[in-house]
Amino acid sequence: MAKKLEITLSRSVIGTPQNQRVTVRTLGLRKTYQTVVQEDTPAIRGMVNKVSHLLTVRELND
Repeated sequence: MAKKLEITLSRSVIGTPQNQRVTVRTLGLRKTYQTVVQEDTPAIRGMVNKVSHLLTVRELND
Protein backbone atom coordinates (compact mmCIF):
# COMPACT_ATOMS: atom_id res chain seq x y z
CA MET A 1 0.00 0.00 0.00
CA ALA A 2 1.17 3.47 -0.80
CA LYS A 3 1.43 5.72 2.22
CA LYS A 4 0.28 9.27 2.09
CA LEU A 5 1.07 12.29 4.22
CA GLU A 6 -1.51 14.77 5.46
CA ILE A 7 0.37 18.07 5.64
CA THR A 8 -1.07 21.13 7.37
CA LEU A 9 0.48 24.60 7.36
CA SER A 10 0.21 25.40 11.08
CA ARG A 11 2.31 28.57 11.17
CA SER A 12 2.48 31.60 8.92
CA VAL A 13 5.29 32.04 6.40
CA ILE A 14 5.56 35.76 7.19
CA GLY A 15 9.14 36.55 8.16
CA THR A 16 10.58 33.30 6.82
CA PRO A 17 13.31 33.16 4.15
CA GLN A 18 12.22 33.12 0.51
CA ASN A 19 13.45 29.54 -0.06
CA GLN A 20 11.18 28.28 2.74
CA ARG A 21 8.20 30.14 1.28
CA VAL A 22 8.85 28.52 -2.09
CA THR A 23 9.07 25.09 -0.44
CA VAL A 24 5.71 25.58 1.31
CA ARG A 25 4.15 26.73 -1.96
CA THR A 26 5.61 23.72 -3.80
CA LEU A 27 3.97 21.41 -1.27
CA GLY A 28 0.65 22.92 -2.38
CA LEU A 29 0.00 25.06 0.70
CA ARG A 30 -1.14 28.63 0.27
CA LYS A 31 -3.06 29.58 3.42
CA THR A 32 -2.45 29.01 7.11
CA TYR A 33 -4.23 25.85 8.40
CA GLN A 34 -4.74 24.58 4.87
CA THR A 35 -4.29 20.80 4.56
CA VAL A 36 -3.09 18.80 1.56
CA VAL A 37 -2.50 15.09 1.05
CA GLN A 38 0.73 14.12 -0.72
CA GLU A 39 2.37 10.80 -1.60
CA ASP A 40 5.08 9.71 0.82
CA THR A 41 8.17 10.04 -1.39
CA PRO A 42 11.75 10.98 -0.53
CA ALA A 43 11.32 14.33 -2.31
CA ILE A 44 8.22 15.24 -0.30
CA ARG A 45 9.91 14.07 2.93
CA GLY A 46 12.88 16.35 2.18
CA MET A 47 10.61 19.35 1.65
CA VAL A 48 8.71 18.55 4.86
CA ASN A 49 11.98 18.31 6.80
CA LYS A 50 13.13 21.67 5.44
CA VAL A 51 10.08 23.52 6.78
CA SER A 52 9.05 21.15 9.58
CA HIS A 53 8.82 24.03 12.07
CA LEU A 54 5.91 25.45 10.04
CA LEU A 55 4.00 22.20 9.43
CA THR A 56 1.99 19.52 11.15
CA VAL A 57 2.37 16.14 9.41
CA ARG A 58 0.33 12.98 9.86
CA GLU A 59 0.81 9.64 8.09
CA LEU A 60 -2.22 8.10 6.43
CA ASN A 61 -2.57 4.44 5.53
CA ASP A 62 -4.75 3.79 2.50
